[in-house]
Amino acid sequence: MYTKIMVPIDLTHLDKMGKALQAAADLAKLYGAEVYYVSVTGSLPSELARNPEVFAKKLDEFVAMQNSTYGVKGFGHPITASDPAADLDRLLSDAGEAIEADLVIMASHVPGFWENLFHAHGNYVATHAHMSVFLVR
Repeated sequence: MYTKIMVPIDLTHLDKMGKALQAAADLAKLYGAEVYYVSVTGSLPSELARNPEVFAKKLDEFVAMQNSTYGVKGFGHPITASDPAADLDRLLSDAGEAIEADLVIMASHVPGFWENLFHAHGNYVATHAHMSVFLVR
């Protein structure tokens, strides 16, 4: 049913992504699918990495850990953007198309006050993507 699963990853908030990572691993094992972990960074130094190359290495380390922990075949897909915060929605949708994913599994959050000020990225991807989107809260 699924052959390529895309999972957007925020390497600074991995503690909040456990359910989504588990769901992706379970579905990947069930269907023999590949998992593509997509993460977006800026070209300037950040708290996570001083440059996009270091960021890509951290993503590769994360992917290796996921492959080992869950026994899935996963790949990293780092994206560098000039303004990740402003372009994240479009970049994630474009990545799904580029990977040719047939399922996107995204971690979500409990709705609350902040949704009145900021939109959720999962909503955008779910309404604009051409593939199935599974939001995990």
